[in-house]
Amino acid sequence: MTHTPFDDIAERLGRLLPEGAREMRDDFERNARTVLQSALNRMDLVTREEFDVQADVLARTREQLDAMQARVAELERQAGVQPPEPPADEDSPADPE
Repeated sequence: MTHTPFDDIAERLGRLLPEGAREMRDDFERNARTVLQSALNRMDLVTREEFDVQADVLARTREQLDAMQARVAELERQAGVQPPEPPADEDSPADPE
Protein backbone atom coordinates (compact mmCIF):
# COMPACT_ATOMS: atom_id res chain seq x y z
CA MET A 1 0.00 0.00 0.00
CA THR A 2 1.31 3.44 -0.91
CA HIS A 3 1.87 5.97 1.86
CA THR A 4 0.10 9.22 0.93
CA PRO A 5 0.25 12.70 2.47
CA PHE A 6 -3.26 11.98 3.82
CA ASP A 7 -1.90 8.95 5.68
CA ASP A 8 0.88 11.06 7.18
CA ILE A 9 -1.52 13.79 8.36
CA ALA A 10 -3.96 11.24 9.77
CA GLU A 11 -1.15 9.47 11.65
CA ARG A 12 0.12 12.75 13.08
CA LEU A 13 -3.35 13.68 14.26
CA GLY A 14 -3.82 10.19 15.68
CA ARG A 15 -0.61 10.52 17.73
CA LEU A 16 -2.22 13.42 19.56
CA LEU A 17 -4.72 11.01 21.14
CA PRO A 18 -3.75 9.21 24.37
CA GLU A 19 -1.80 5.98 23.95
CA GLY A 20 -4.44 4.06 25.96
CA ALA A 21 -7.10 4.78 23.37
CA ARG A 22 -5.50 2.64 20.62
CA GLU A 23 -8.78 1.46 19.06
CA MET A 24 -10.15 4.99 19.09
CA ARG A 25 -6.85 6.21 17.66
CA ASP A 26 -6.97 3.78 14.70
CA ASP A 27 -10.59 4.69 14.00
CA PHE A 28 -9.76 8.39 14.20
CA GLU A 29 -6.88 8.00 11.71
CA ARG A 30 -9.14 6.20 9.20
CA ASN A 31 -11.87 8.82 9.56
CA ALA A 32 -9.41 11.74 9.39
CA ARG A 33 -7.88 10.32 6.19
CA THR A 34 -11.35 9.98 4.61
CA VAL A 35 -12.42 13.48 5.65
CA LEU A 36 -9.19 15.05 4.33
CA GLN A 37 -9.43 13.25 0.99
CA SER A 38 -13.08 14.19 0.61
CA ALA A 39 -12.46 17.85 1.44
CA LEU A 40 -9.60 18.15 -1.02
CA ASN A 41 -11.56 16.38 -3.77
CA ARG A 42 -14.35 18.96 -3.41
CA MET A 43 -11.86 21.81 -3.82
CA ASP A 44 -11.44 21.05 -7.54
CA LEU A 45 -7.65 21.33 -7.35
CA VAL A 46 -5.31 20.68 -10.26
CA THR A 47 -2.05 18.78 -10.26
CA ARG A 48 1.26 20.61 -10.55
CA GLU A 49 1.66 19.11 -14.03
CA GLU A 50 -1.72 20.48 -15.17
CA PHE A 51 -0.84 23.88 -13.70
CA ASP A 52 2.53 23.95 -15.48
CA VAL A 53 0.91 23.01 -18.81
CA GLN A 54 -1.62 25.84 -18.46
CA ALA A 55 1.12 28.30 -17.44
CA ASP A 56 3.03 27.38 -20.62
CA VAL A 57 -0.12 27.84 -22.74
CA LEU A 58 -0.69 31.23 -21.13
CA ALA A 59 2.92 32.32 -21.76
CA ARG A 60 2.70 31.34 -25.45
CA THR A 61 -0.67 33.10 -25.77
CA ARG A 62 0.76 36.23 -24.17
CA GLU A 63 3.71 36.17 -26.61
CA GLN A 64 1.33 35.83 -29.56
CA LEU A 65 -0.85 38.68 -28.25
CA ASP A 66 2.19 40.94 -27.81
CA ALA A 67 3.35 40.12 -31.34
CA MET A 68 -0.10 40.83 -32.81
CA GLN A 69 -0.40 44.12 -30.90
CA ALA A 70 3.00 45.20 -32.23
CA ARG A 71 1.99 44.20 -35.75
CA VAL A 72 -1.31 46.11 -35.54
CA ALA A 73 0.51 49.16 -34.17
CA GLU A 74 2.99 49.02 -37.06
CA LEU A 75 0.20 48.64 -39.63
CA GLU A 76 -1.66 51.57 -38.06
CA ARG A 77 1.53 53.64 -38.17
CA GLN A 78 2.06 52.77 -41.85
CA ALA A 79 -1.55 53.61 -42.68
CA GLY A 80 -1.41 56.84 -40.71
CA VAL A 81 -4.26 55.74 -38.45
CA GLN A 82 -4.46 56.90 -34.84
CA PRO A 83 -4.98 53.94 -32.49
CA PRO A 84 -8.14 54.26 -30.39
CA GLU A 85 -7.76 55.52 -26.81
CA PRO A 86 -8.51 52.88 -24.18
CA PRO A 87 -11.42 53.68 -21.86
CA ALA A 88 -10.36 55.55 -18.72
CA ASP A 89 -12.01 53.07 -16.33
CA GLU A 90 -10.50 49.97 -17.93
CA ASP A 91 -8.93 47.70 -15.35
CA SER A 92 -5.78 46.14 -16.72
CA PRO A 93 -4.96 42.68 -15.35
CA ALA A 94 -1.96 42.47 -13.04
CA ASP A 95 1.17 41.17 -14.74
CA PRO A 96 2.18 38.05 -12.78
CA GLU A 97 5.76 38.17 -14.00
